[in-house]
Amino acid sequence: MARGAPSSLMTALGFPRSVQVLYDQVLTQSGRELVSVAQSLGVTPEELERRLRPLLEHRIASIDGTRLHLVGPVEAVGAMLSETAASAARAHSQLAAVATAIPFLTASRNPHADPGSEVVPLDGELSAGGDVGALVQALVPASRGDLLWLRPDQFRKQREEAMAAMVGAAVAEGRRSRAIYPVRAVTEVPEILAHRAAVGEEVRVLPELPTRMLVIGATHALLPEPLGYVETPRALIRQRGVVQALTLWFEALWERAAPVTGLDGGDARPDVRRFLLEQLASGAQDEQIARRLGVSLRTVRRRVADLLAELGAESRFQAGVEAARRGWI
Repeated sequence: MARGAPSSLMTALGFPRSVQVLYDQVLTQSGRELVSVAQSLGVTPEELERRLRPLLEHRIASIDGTRLHLVGPVEAVGAMLSETAASAARAHSQLAAVATAIPFLTASRNPHADPGSEVVPLDGELSAGGDVGALVQALVPASRGDLLWLRPDQFRKQREEAMAAMVGAAVAEGRRSRAIYPVRAVTEVPEILAHRAAVGEEVRVLPELPTRMLVIGATHALLPEPLGYVETPRALIRQRGVVQALTLWFEALWERAAPVTGLDGGDARPDVRRFLLEQLASGAQDEQIARRLGVSLRTVRRRVADLLAELGAESRFQAGVEAARRGWI
């Protein structure tokens, strides 16, 4: 190799320019799922693994289960030099080339890092594009633990059949899948809820849900960034403390959510009495309740009147007090 100034660290180490480009593209994604990195580059996991072969052969890249790992520039230099230490002449040429690439070793350092503390990045990444369904179907079978879903609108998606099959396979392995839907799903898509229940998923409903979310065991959480209903950009989080916090949030929502009876093929319906009481206690208007239940305004007013009569209350406030006294809410 000529001793002229190299154009990059990888070329200084003897790799072609294409490997340098690939290294730069995936270095910041080290630790991510291989399928997620491939999606970000617009290639299949198999194609990405083929392109990574030069880095894999020299232990600059490695695949641990489902994750792709790359060493940093300094470690890359060490790995290459350890391979060439047996040949003094080749080692001398390699060191001379690397000496001119020192700026590449320091360019990735964080200028804002506190020199008095040990700071490491959170385990996770933010990504855009790609097929989130394919990502979920790659993560779930490769992981362990229960599945926790917030599904405000995904039940409308074309991929529902594949997702239900994946849930059924997880439940068959002894895992638990719990999903919270907006209450309108009971009237809009009862067949979807019945199908998910048929494969073993536990279903509950809330008036509204603030975001999509999937928590997989204690290892992964997937949600939009920022929170909401979009598929991209999305955050895939593996940081244990964050995953635990999202699990606790789900459990709090699950406790508030109403079960849905009749999902075995009967007339699926939520616990309307509890739902109405919670809505009245929150100050919701009849129009809002009707929209959330997916029924007419007239039906809501009739049910509220029946509930007041059942409780022997003359006002909604009295109904709330009496319901609390009886332990209904």
